[in-house]
Amino acid sequence: MVRISILATFTFALTAFALSPNNAGARDVGNGNAAQFITGGCVNDADCQSACCAGGADAADGSGVEVGICSAEAASLQNGKTGCGFVDPDAATTLAAAEAQVEKQGF
Repeated sequence: MVRISILATFTFALTAFALSPNNAGARDVGNGNAAQFITGGCVNDADCQSACCAGGADAADGSGVEVGICSAEAASLQNGKTGCGFVDPDAATTLAAAEAQVEKQGF
């Protein structure tokens, strides 16, 4: 019984710390205008106000696909992020998901 509780707690902790981009900035994903805020999604450094698109975030759809998240350079290696300079290898899918999110939000 104790083992189950410890395992459940550990699993919950990992889920709670999963990193994914904030959907509020979906309209700024992939535009390359350095308009995206920290914690917003990105496909490369040009999207971010901080000029730092860090890898290591999980796609919001739960697919487990790695996506970029705008980060301060000083925090680009924290919480599982892989540092600045991330270039999304599947940018087309990320952009389609961002466009769908913008449509859903209505702005």
